[in-house]
Amino acid sequence: MADEKRILVIEDEPEIVRGLTHALEFEGFQVTSASTAASGATKAIEWKPDCIILDLMLPDNNGYWVCETLRSQGVLSPIVMLTAKGQESDKVRGLEAGADDYMTKPFSVAELIARLNAIFRRQSQYDTHVQEFSIGDWNVNLQKHTLTNGKQVKRLTFYELELLRLLKDNAGEALSREEIYEKVWGGQVAPNNRTVDNFVVKLRKKLEDHQKNPRYILTVYGFGYKFVP
Repeated sequence: MADEKRILVIEDEPEIVRGLTHALEFEGFQVTSASTAASGATKAIEWKPDCIILDLMLPDNNGYWVCETLRSQGVLSPIVMLTAKGQESDKVRGLEAGADDYMTKPFSVAELIARLNAIFRRQSQYDTHVQEFSIGDWNVNLQKHTLTNGKQVKRLTFYELELLRLLKDNAGEALSREEIYEKVWGGQVAPNNRTVDNFVVKLRKKLEDHQKNPRYILTVYGFGYKFVP
């Protein structure tokens, strides 16, 4: 499954780095690490990993800064943020900064590996499925991670693309937040989890002309979302 996928671990606790490196290399991943936000951002830009495991609290800066820096530089690799904080506001801020998912310390390495494998399994499907589809005047390219409309080109992160594809494949059908999270992120959603809502906001900013009066991604209040082509 790993197929020499490249994982960057940005973490300053040596024991966690050693444990993650050993477990990920045992699964067949290629792993490198960085212990500061600055060095981690540099490695991510230069090394172009297939996925980034990012600690929130780093000695020189925080994970929010790393996420914002990488996204501003066009790095679209999935980012899984590790946080010792359980407050929902910290997780929401991470998602808004550009993280794709988060796990609270202490976390299960087996669960982390399962999430990584799910990411790469879905990525591999881009080679065998339809690589492009249209939404109104927008063209979505799965391989290039782009949303284009004439001369406008917008980048989509892995989970933005996965969420948009799921909604489009189920056009006209109301999907619950729980179902969306399970199919896109590969797990059961915890109470008060704002991941799905935050990614819908991200997509509306890129896709909709009027975010408060969306044309394509509609809210089904108290339940979830529905895509209207």
